[in-house]
Amino acid sequence: MTEKEKCKAGLLYNANYDQELIQERIAAKDLCGEYNQLKNSDTKGRTSLLKNILGKTGENICIEPSFWCDYGYNIEVGENFYANHNLVVLDCAKITFGNNVFIGPNCSFYTATHPIDAKQRNEGMETAHPIKVGDNVWFGGNVVVLPGVSIGNNTVIGAGSMVTKDIPANVVAVGNPCKPMRNIEK
Repeated sequence: MTEKEKCKAGLLYNANYDQELIQERIAAKDLCGEYNQLKNSDTKGRTSLLKNILGKTGENICIEPSFWCDYGYNIEVGENFYANHNLVVLDCAKITFGNNVFIGPNCSFYTATHPIDAKQRNEGMETAHPIKVGDNVWFGGNVVVLPGVSIGNNTVIGAGSMVTKDIPANVVAVGNPCKPMRNIEK
C-alpha cells in the first residue's frame, strides 16, 4: 500500500518523506502562489485557476488572496462559495463545503493530525480525517476547524472559534472549544 493509499484509508502514513506526496504538495503550492499573484480585476483568470486547483467546484466561487492548500484535489466547494483573505486548507483528507458557504478572513481547515508519540511524529507520520461543511454555513473571521469535524446546514460559527467536534444544523456556535449557543429559528 502506498503512503497516499494509507492516507485515503485514514491510516498512519508518511507525509514528510514520501516523494509522491511531496511532489503533489509542491505542485499545489505553486498553483496557489500563481493564484495569489493574479490581479483582483482578473476575475476570469482567478476563477479558471481555482477550478484547476480544487477537486470540484460550483460555477460561482471566489477566494480572496492569499489562499493556500496542501493538495487541492481533496477540496470540493459548492455553488456560491466565498472565502475572504488568508484561507488555509490542509486537505490531506477530503474537505467538502456545501452551497452558499461564506468564510471570513484568516480561517483554517486542517484534516491532518500527528501522533502524540515523538518518535513517530519525527519520522513524518500523520493521519488525516475528512471535514464536511453543509449548505448555508457562515464562518466568522479567525475560525479554525480541526480534523474529522462535520458542521450542519444553516449554521453560523462565531469569529475566533476553535471547532474541535461536530456542530449540528441550525445553530449559532462559538468558543474554544466551539459549542452551540442557540438555535436558529426558521
